[in-house]
Amino acid sequence: MVPLRARRALLAAALGPAGRRRVPRHRAPAAARPSSGAGDEAEEPGGATAMLRHLLLKLRATGPVTVAEYMREALTNPGQGYYTRRGGIGESGDFVTSPEISQVFGELIGIWYISEWIATGKPEAFQLVELGPGRGTLTDDILRVFNQLASLLSKCDVSIHLVEVSPKLSEIQALMLTGGKVQSNPKDKSAYMKGVSKTGIPIFWYRDIQDVPPGYSFYLAHEFFDALPIHKFQRTEKGWREVLVDIDPEVPDQLRFVLSPSSTPATENFIQPEEMRDHVEVCPEAGVIIQRLAGRIEKDGGAALVADYGHDGTKTDTFRGFRNHKLHDVLRAPGTADLTADVDFSYLRKMTQGRTATLGPIKQREFLKNMGIDLRLQVLLQNSCDGATHEQLLHSYDMLMNPKKMGDCFNFFALLPHHRLVHPDKKHKPESKSPLPPVAGFGELLLK
Repeated sequence: MVPLRARRALLAAALGPAGRRRVPRHRAPAAARPSSGAGDEAEEPGGATAMLRHLLLKLRATGPVTVAEYMREALTNPGQGYYTRRGGIGESGDFVTSPEISQVFGELIGIWYISEWIATGKPEAFQLVELGPGRGTLTDDILRVFNQLASLLSKCDVSIHLVEVSPKLSEIQALMLTGGKVQSNPKDKSAYMKGVSKTGIPIFWYRDIQDVPPGYSFYLAHEFFDALPIHKFQRTEKGWREVLVDIDPEVPDQLRFVLSPSSTPATENFIQPEEMRDHVEVCPEAGVIIQRLAGRIEKDGGAALVADYGHDGTKTDTFRGFRNHKLHDVLRAPGTADLTADVDFSYLRKMTQGRTATLGPIKQREFLKNMGIDLRLQVLLQNSCDGATHEQLLHSYDMLMNPKKMGDCFNFFALLPHHRLVHPDKKHKPESKSPLPPVAGFGELLLK
């Protein structure tokens, strides 16, 4: 955050008096992401689905599987996985995300990246890389901010890079961001699809973060890490045991949780000796991705912003499902529901291995307030032309900021180069450098 006056000027320039667009997207349900995922597949009596039948065959052949393997099959199986077959985002889906509630959310995220770009000396090029872009709504809002600040970015080469495994969602993203004008399997590219935004910015699609070209980049992971597969562990009198998924012997076409009879490789690798909780969830894939992001930022510069459900190493059993905006049994009708677990930000911080600095986690309501959401709301209310729009604005604001809704459920967490927060030669010549600009959104700076 640049000084307050400069930040307000940046907000005004980026967003204009009324944002040049409708403000609320729809009237969101009362809960942020109530349960897992519905869809277009008919569920037979007892919750039988093609995915369940596949899993039953697998379990009969191999025995119990880890919760991570169960989640991986249920969410990303190429034939019957929840994300590969549907998507579930939005009012007609299984959950609603912050960008689907109000454009203001994405606009302020866009301002955050511009603020960091300015604070680091306005590099001549940057990549915006979003992991799991959903329907593309967040990127679309950010692109609108970039367009409003076209004069500021006129000498900067900006490109968009989306990491998406779902064919269906990538089609939806392409339609929203480019009008559907994309080229599949471009030559000499690791991307599987490319296009140009409606404002002329190139966009590329990838299946893995490792396929994204190196370079100064801003990374965005909004409700991405919470859907990655987790391992679950339970402390017992005999030591730590892993929670597994198996067939229920009393109801042969249903699943149940069981404990491993002895320790597993995951138990040995992921449980820390100092662990005090009796139940722990660990997401190794999140750790690997954070390591890659930290390595890229350390080498090429940039920053990463993570926004998700989560905690700082305090919670235990958070594994749950969402379907038709209601909580859903995670073991029932796999493949038709979104499965999620809260992100352990203390684990993400540890997995940076000191290669970057971290800020947060900070509650969503605090981050958005620091970013100027109240100022933005007042401008929009002053420019709203009818009572319905006025009511929608207040409703959307309440969804994002109310502690009992999304305000305290979601957290923001950032990865930044160490030199962004502390001058490299500060210890030797503490008086030689001017103060570094603080990081927007995070208020008091805490280097962890």
